[in-house]
Amino acid sequence: MILITGGAGFIGSVLQAALSAEGQRTVVADRLRDSGKWRNLAGHPPDEIVPPEELDGWLAAHKRLDAVVHLGAVSATTAVDGDHTWANNVALSQRIWRWCAAHDVRLIYASSAATYGDGSCGFDDDGSLTYLQRLRPLNLYGWTKHAFDLWVARQLAAGGAAPPFWAGLKFFNVYGPNEYHKGSMISVVKVKYDEVAQGLAPRLFRSGRADLADGAQMRDFIWVDDVVAVMRWLLTTENVPSGLYNLGTGQARTYLDLAHAVCRAAGVAEAAEFIPMPQALRGQYQNFTEASTLRLRAAGYRRSFTTLEEGVTRYVREYLRSPSPYC
Repeated sequence: MILITGGAGFIGSVLQAALSAEGQRTVVADRLRDSGKWRNLAGHPPDEIVPPEELDGWLAAHKRLDAVVHLGAVSATTAVDGDHTWANNVALSQRIWRWCAAHDVRLIYASSAATYGDGSCGFDDDGSLTYLQRLRPLNLYGWTKHAFDLWVARQLAAGGAAPPFWAGLKFFNVYGPNEYHKGSMISVVKVKYDEVAQGLAPRLFRSGRADLADGAQMRDFIWVDDVVAVMRWLLTTENVPSGLYNLGTGQARTYLDLAHAVCRAAGVAEAAEFIPMPQALRGQYQNFTEASTLRLRAAGYRRSFTTLEEGVTRYVREYLRSPSPYC
């Protein structure tokens, strides 16, 4: 039995679909509410759904799990409620860590590329306190994810209890099916496709730097199936070293590349329109992210990552144009 917190969300539900196809029993900790998230699970329901507020009690009554995949979090980069975000992204993660350590259960948890801030300290998934203390996230979301990574590093340095295996995954820009409930946090690929489907040119933020052309901002965009493939590998492979792992392709691409890929996948001429960056994002916008994948490769992961063009084409033609765009 595997517990997936946030299992009705974007990445969690795609992982749930993959595990269900393998015959793996799962429990999802999440809220379905009225945003249509139930559709993310419609084709592959878990054995049980536990409301997050009941998770502590559920864990107290269930001592035997094969693994916990902790993806549940406040994931909005525009979050402003510090108490709520800390409670979900740090305090809950600490309790899950302690439970996994006490019950000898493997743990995979979601960190984020937002922990790297403006990238001035690089994008090395080094889990040492020395390196982590140099990072300066740009927003509340990234700071809380970083705070938990730091807490783990301090726990380990002090000889504190740890799960038998753990991996903190620094997700870069993930896109793919089942993200439709995410509102303003939906991937740029989906937003650009919706614009193209309406007959508009994809709109991109103007650069806020004189030395950076409009549309030349770069991110490491990763297809959700690649993310799930890594998590499944971590769940089933022995002797992988515990630690932080970047989860990106290792190749940054420009937003203009992405916009043009969406146009080609939709069968329209390449185009782009540049608009001012919203005030809420100024000063906390990452102009460049690119995962170092050296640590993941050194741990033994060999599968290649999907190119941006292939991933966008699959997303558009196999899902966004489908009557049922869910996996």
